[in-house]
This record gives sequence, C-alpha cells and structure tokens, in this order.
Amino acid sequence: MSAFFKLLARNRLALGGLIVMGLVVALALITPLLPLADPDATDTANRFLPPLSDGYLLGTDGLGRDLLSRLLWGTRLSLAVGFAAALFAAVAGAAVGIIAGFYGGRTDNIIMRGVDMLMAFPYILLALAIVAALGPGLVNALIAVSVVNIPFFARNIRGITVGLAHKEFVDAAKLAGMSNPRIILSEILPNVVPVIVIAMSTTIGWMILETAGLSFLGLGSQPPQADLGSMLGEARSALITNPHTSVIPGIMILIIVMSINLLGDGVRDALDPRLKSGALSRPMAATRVERKERPAPETSTDAILSLDDLHTQFHVKDRIYKAVSGVSLSVKPGECLGVIGESGSGKSVTALSIMGLVASPPGIITAGAARLEGRDMLSARFGELRRLRGRRVAYIFQDPLATLHPLYKVGDQLIEAISCHRAISKSEGRKKAIELLKSVRIPNPEERIDIYPHEMSGGMRQRVGIAMALANDPDVIIADEPTTALDVTVQAQILSLLSDLRRERGLAIIFITHDFGVVAQLCDRVAVMYAGRIVEEGPTMEILRAPAHPYTSRLIACVPELGEGKRKLEAIPGLPPSVDNLPAGCAFADRCLKAQDSCTKGEIGLEGSGSRAVRCLFPEPGFAEETA
Repeated sequence: MSAFFKLLARNRLALGGLIVMGLVVALALITPLLPLADPDATDTANRFLPPLSDGYLLGTDGLGRDLLSRLLWGTRLSLAVGFAAALFAAVAGAAVGIIAGFYGGRTDNIIMRGVDMLMAFPYILLALAIVAALGPGLVNALIAVSVVNIPFFARNIRGITVGLAHKEFVDAAKLAGMSNPRIILSEILPNVVPVIVIAMSTTIGWMILETAGLSFLGLGSQPPQADLGSMLGEARSALITNPHTSVIPGIMILIIVMSINLLGDGVRDALDPRLKSGALSRPMAATRVERKERPAPETSTDAILSLDDLHTQFHVKDRIYKAVSGVSLSVKPGECLGVIGESGSGKSVTALSIMGLVASPPGIITAGAARLEGRDMLSARFGELRRLRGRRVAYIFQDPLATLHPLYKVGDQLIEAISCHRAISKSEGRKKAIELLKSVRIPNPEERIDIYPHEMSGGMRQRVGIAMALANDPDVIIADEPTTALDVTVQAQILSLLSDLRRERGLAIIFITHDFGVVAQLCDRVAVMYAGRIVEEGPTMEILRAPAHPYTSRLIACVPELGEGKRKLEAIPGLPPSVDNLPAGCAFADRCLKAQDSCTKGEIGLEGSGSRAVRCLFPEPGFAEETA
C-alpha cells in the first residue's frame, strides 16, 4: 500500500485531487457533529441573505434556509449516492462481464446483446425513463444511474476476461479439477480487480453529476431533503438576482468532480505496471541529452560509427539507474562487432542510445558521444536525426512480429520504409520491395509481398525485418538479438544471410547477442558488457582462444559443444547487480571466483595492449601468457 501511495504522489495533480477529496469527505463525515442550523428550517424573514451575513456564513436561500448547513448535508448525501451508485454498477457490471467473457459462446452472445440494447439508448434518456417508471426519489435515481453505467463496466471487464480465460494459468486450474465458479473467484477476479478499481475511480465523479442532474430536474432528492443537484434546481429562478444560491452548490460540485477525476487518473497510473517508471507524459521524439561537458573532438580514425564514453541513465523519482556507464566502441566499414552479455547488461540500451530511441522520460544521455563518420549524432537536431534513422544507420529488432505492423501488408511496409527518405512511385516502390525480398532469400517474393506478417513464419518475418533495414542502403546495421527466438536451423540461415550481405554491400554491423556461438560464426571483434560497462574487447578468435576477464571465461564455458557431452557446462552463480546501486570497484567481484579485496576498491579501468583490452586486475592465465 505504501508503494501505491508513493506512485500516486508522483502525479502532483492526482495528489492535489486526493488532498481536496480527502478534505471534502472528512467534512461530510463530521457534518453531524458540527453546530449547524437545521438544513430544512425555513425563515422567510431572512430569505436571500448574502454570504457573510450575521449568523449565516454562506447566506440563505429563497426560503431563508441556512446555505452552509444545506451545502454540507447536501454534499454528504451526494457523495453517499455517487459512491453507492458506482459500487453497485461496478459489482453488477463486473459480474456480467466476467461471466460473459469466461463462458463465451452462446452465453457471451446473449449477455452482450442485452448490454448492447442498453447502450443503444442515450444514457440520460434511459435514466429518465427508469425514474419515470419507478417514480421520483433519491433511491430510484440511484438505481437509474447505476443501471445505465452497468454496460460500461461490463464491456471493459468482459474484454479483459476474454484474454485471461485462455491463459495457461487458467488451463492449469482446469486441469487441477477446479470448478468454474472457483476459477472465476480465485484466478480471474484477482486479475480484473485493478481494472474495476480504475474504472470506478474515473466514473464516480460522472455518477455524482448524473445524480445531481436528475435532482436538478426534480426526479432525485425531494423537498425538503437537499442534495447538491436539488439545491441548484431550487436556485435557478434566482440565478440573476441572487447568484450565490446557485454558485455555492455549483462550486462544490466542480470541486468534487474535478478532484475525483484527478485522483482517478492518478489511481489508474499507480495501478498500471507499465507506468511505474513515473513516465506519465508522452515520450519525447528523441532521447533527452543533458551533457555537462561537450565531448572532445574525435581523433583521426577509420571507423564509420564510434561511441565515446557514452553514459545513459534512467531517472525514476529519486533513483538513478546507470544502464550504460562509459561505453566506448567503434566499427569499421565491412566489419561486424559483437556486443555480448547477460540480459540487463546494457547492450540494447547502448544500441538504442545511438539513434536516440531510448524513451525519455525516464531515459537521459548524460555524457559521451555517438559519431557517424566523425559527426556527433547526439548533437543533431531531430529533423537531421530522423533523416539518419533508417537511411545511414538501420536497426533490426529482436521480435519482428511486434515491430511489423499487423494491419499492413509486408510490401506496403517495405515501400513505406523507402518513401520516408526519398520520393518513389508506387510501381517503383513495389519493384524495389520485391528486390529486397529476393536479396534476403524469401521464396516467391512476388506473392509474399501481398501477405500480412502473421501469415509468415518467424524466420520469414525476421528476413522481412532485415529487408526493411536494407531498404535505403544504410552504412551501418544494428542487429539487436535478431536470432534469439528462432530455432537453430533458421538461426544459421539468418547468420549466413547477414554475413553474405556484409561482404556484398560492405555493411558495418553491430550484432547484439548473449550467445558466444553466434559471435564465433559472424563477428570479427567482440565487446563483452557487464553492468553497463565494457569488461573486455578484442578480436573474436583471440578472445575465444584466451579470454581475459573471468566473466568472459564463464560465458564461454556456458556454451555447449557438439561431441563434448561429458564436458561440464559452467553456470555463473548469483545475479548481476542492480544498476541503481553498483558496488565499488569491479561489479562482477561478488560472482567471481578470483576476486580479492583490491577488486572492490577504487575504479578499475579498461586497459590493454594492441587489439585487446580488459577491465580486470587479475586476468585469466591464458591471456596473461599471451601478453607476456
């Protein structure tokens, strides 16, 4: 619960709504204890007294009744009716939605067609019809408001339940012999409760308005009983001559509804796990760059793309996650650089930082440079950066099913990738798209160009992703684990394809992976990352033959070898450190079998001679012998 309130407090508007609503509710609760006049007692001799009159803080209405007393008692009644209506609508609507979504088939059709019939009528007309049938009264207004809002909850909860009903944990419960009611209560309901709470928090204010509207029309609270709506209705005839009688209840309705809506937005954000980072605003078009110092000019080099002391952080409230800390890399034309490490080591964040694709907020590039042919892309304006994306530097994402648009044909997406950077006719675009599909060895490209991504296998979709990356003849391709979700045969085909394309087109490739077997097959050089830093780099075969860093050695030992069934596969004990609380010295020390006291004291630099470099005080014996 404390974590929920911490997340809620990040949204200052929601926190303000919570404070104001808390004060209103507290005032309503203590109303019976306050020394107030009888809200229904009339005194025609003191009718329409203005605010701050003697004995009447907010004045009186047309019958001389104390407006302060009626306002507080009316607020109490309106809140009670609004919360009761929301609770009733949420319970009934959730029950209807869960039953329809879980059972499906004919049950779903019958229930949802009934819901559709209710939604076919304008909600206020339906509420008026219900009150007309039941008769005027606050209880009947409560029933009417609840009924017209049941379809809203039913549709929302039904949509969530349909997705949950086919999940593996529900199938496991069925296999365990659990009854359907028990599955609904123990498996489905806990997963939809947050949605119900969010829906309630955003509709209570609307229900208070609806109830006030019915009372305003004389169909809700009946005289002499007061709620905020009936106070407005009684005061409308004196709106011009004595506006305070209308303004005072109107302001209270505004305060209640606004505070509930602001609080509802905060509750929705706090309960949504996708927003726990605190990024409540729309991400920026490019990663925010806040460098305290301008990067030094690049020294003469033949690299086409280089990173110089890159730092990328995620600022979440008062915590700073140092995802990338001082990474320096370079890749030459026609060269393939492998970046390897465990999940969470900073590989993908490094790659996304190059093109300004790290989401801001909460991501921020705090230092370093990413240079394309010597020009710092982090200093480029967004328009220029947009022209570089896909044109000079292309990106192959890990999951093509998620990155390819499901509603557009493969050919249309390829043509769009080309037309974003240069004008091209439809016929020329189609011809170019077919050529791209041929270049990535997709059979029957003339037919495959007109199908949707879901109609292709995983390997074929990945080839389409590669074709999109090649659409504008880029100089550099960043491949972010493009073979992770593929079987071994398809993985070999993709790696062979990338290798051939590199030779044919002179592409520079940055290949991100966690598999040294892939690195050995494709990459000329390799950089090993751990906890946001490069811990070792050098030519691939040299590192495979004589790894220097203990972490690299353990990664290589985790790779199985054909014909080596008796070889023990090494596992790395423990877990990588949290990047918001990195230990002093070597981040790998607490998992390293060779660690000594000096490993946890002071900064350890990336040092080496020639083409090899390692961030370790006690490198592996094989490396020490080679460099001796």
